Amino acid sequence: MFYLLKGDRGGQILLLLLSIAVVLIPILNLAVPEGHALHVSTFTVTLLGKYLAFALLAVAVDLVWGYMGILSLGHGAFFALGGYAMGMYLMLQIGDRGVYGNPDLPDFMVFLNWEEIPWFWNGFDNFWFAMVMVALVPGLLAFVFGALAFRSRVTGVYLSIMTQALTYALMLAFFRNEMGFGGNNGLTDFKDILGFSLQSDSTRVALFIASAVALGLGYLACRAIVVSRLGKVMVAIRDTEDRVRFIGYRVDHIKLAIFTFSAVLAGIAGALYVPQVGIINPGEFSPLRSIELVVWVAIGGRATLYGAVLGAFIVNYSKTYLTGAAPEVWLFALGALFVLVTLYLPNGLAGLRKKKEATA
Repeated sequence: MFYLLKGDRGGQILLLLLSIAVVLIPILNLAVPEGHALHVSTFTVTLLGKYLAFALLAVAVDLVWGYMGILSLGHGAFFALGGYAMGMYLMLQIGDRGVYGNPDLPDFMVFLNWEEIPWFWNGFDNFWFAMVMVALVPGLLAFVFGALAFRSRVTGVYLSIMTQALTYALMLAFFRNEMGFGGNNGLTDFKDILGFSLQSDSTRVALFIASAVALGLGYLACRAIVVSRLGKVMVAIRDTEDRVRFIGYRVDHIKLAIFTFSAVLAGIAGALYVPQVGIINPGEFSPLRSIELVVWVAIGGRATLYGAVLGAFIVNYSKTYLTGAAPEVWLFALGALFVLVTLYLPNGLAGLRKKKEATA
């Protein structure tokens, strides 16, 4: 593992901070009394867990955009599909504790007068089946989409538009009640996960730890790719795709493999996000969400991985603060931040460290 982080000072700091957080945050939440100055509230734990899920999603975007040059505006779809797979499992754990008390059908199906659960919900009462679907569904969609797009050599802005169109089409589909995913309201009112109450402090801490571990493992997996020979080929494809193709590499196969892997990471991030926020609805498919992901990576710094994590935390913390303090200025602030970083820090905030090292 250590050789993966050789020369990656930012990654070393990131994993060190994650290790400290995994040990320290649970203690400060569960062992320190609420009135104490060092106590970390369950709300803060949940908020940090959500940021960690977003950071994993940002790493997935950076892998394909920063290192492959594929500007995907559709990763929000993979994130949402992973979230829906987790949401389906959580809905089936409610049982007869729903508003209508039906042990077999979720509340929204009872409300819509459905007689039986749809066939594609079968198996989601099993946690491990749901976890397989969290990775399989986004991965399969990315594989099919990527196979068609990359074989046809669709690149640049055209590919970006196609990924955005895919996301928008899925959003419109999931808004329909007859799709069987809760329509406009989505899936919510979750009670348990693996038999543990989602409202308990210990469960929230466990989800935080799971998110931190997933981010750490996802970072290391992406780092293993980018420092390998495959990573060098990826950068070559980003910079001079035609030359790489002319010397015999199957560029479409490489793009497809990395794009699919990135989609799986995004799906896992979505699955971690849903039990912590308590809802998943078609709004997660919004093209604006996918555009926002790109902003996170651009602000943090492309082709660094840790920069994507930094950008995700900075932007989402700013969003949390500003939407509470001055909700009407949030989008203006985000746009201004993006413009300023683009003009004065073209390599993102991570570029500051590289510039400092270069002048040292």
